[in-house]
Amino acid sequence: MPLLFSYGSLQQEGVQLATFGRRLAGSADALVGFAQAIVQSEDPEFAATSGKTHHPIVRFSDNAEDRVQGTVFEVSEAELVDADAYEADACKRIVATLASGAQAWILLPTPIFR
Repeated sequence: MPLLFSYGSLQQEGVQLATFGRRLAGSADALVGFAQAIVQSEDPEFAATSGKTHHPIVRFSDNAEDRVQGTVFEVSEAELVDADAYEADACKRIVATLASGAQAWILLPTPIFR
């Protein structure tokens, strides 16, 4: 099964239930070579689901010492699509290597890719 790394709201039980219809089991891990920032969401559906108007994003930092803490979840292919839909058009999914050595999907803001 695919791995999905979350550094934000997908770690919340309510968001998981609304997005996947179940609570996800996961373990702590870290994203290497990325830095985290907080941005305001322009999506009212995101705010309604997460209960937050601001959310974290990550960006490449080119510094192997940088770490973003989060949780890695085992999900199905269909749940990856659900995660994409939850993030809407604001993110693109890529594979990254975590501190544990695991390869996991992460969601990055799309302006990085423009």
